[in-house]
Amino acid sequence: MGRIYTNFAYIYDRLMHDVDYIGWADYIDEIFKTYNLKPSLVLDLGCGTGSLCIEMAKKGFDMIGVDVSADMLSCARTKSESQGLNILYLNQDMTNFELYGTVDAILCMMDSINYITQKKDIKRLLKLVNNYLNPGGLFIFDINSQYKLEKVLGNNVFYEVDDDISYIWQNSYDKRSKTCTFDLTFFVREDDVYRRYEEVHYEKAYSIQEVKDFIKDSGMELLDIYNELKFSKPSNKSKRVFFVCKKVNKAK
Repeated sequence: MGRIYTNFAYIYDRLMHDVDYIGWADYIDEIFKTYNLKPSLVLDLGCGTGSLCIEMAKKGFDMIGVDVSADMLSCARTKSESQGLNILYLNQDMTNFELYGTVDAILCMMDSINYITQKKDIKRLLKLVNNYLNPGGLFIFDINSQYKLEKVLGNNVFYEVDDDISYIWQNSYDKRSKTCTFDLTFFVREDDVYRRYEEVHYEKAYSIQEVKDFIKDSGMELLDIYNELKFSKPSNKSKRVFFVCKKVNKAK
């Protein structure tokens, strides 16, 4: 996964301008309160350019961000330092991450799980999450639903034209592998010329039952499943689904 964000990192925030990171942080904080968790140290897997880490840090949480892209983390550090926030960023693959100790809660947001296209890698990630969570700690993550990848994003073309950055986003969905391929072409203004960049990303669709099975195999307890940024149950046309899991206290 390391190379897919090399050029993308520096225009990622421009393309994600419509994401309400404050709203996401508020929602996560509300989940903590719902399950009576008062975490101090929180890990964000697949943290990207650190936007969610920053909003969580502003709420008083001690944040650690992990991402496979050094370019993404460079952006994250610059943004955090400019706001006087001391956030630890680690350049690691989230499917094989290592920490020096345990944490109170772990997040994996913005459909980062869908970028893991091999089931064995998801299983390894979840076992690592279970290992590094303190007893009673929460793991909160979301996925793009199969409905969204197949019916909303798949086999469609999206584009945006701006003075500084323009892009064409062409998708194709393979029903057999349940994988959506994103072919991204960017035109970025640099002085008086526009430079062209290309990226290819992949997201795999997982059913809710598949994810339930992954969680069960990890040893964590699945507490609930929610519709996007809400506390209602997802439907068969939900575009994004949230999962809340708990590290089970081991019997003495």
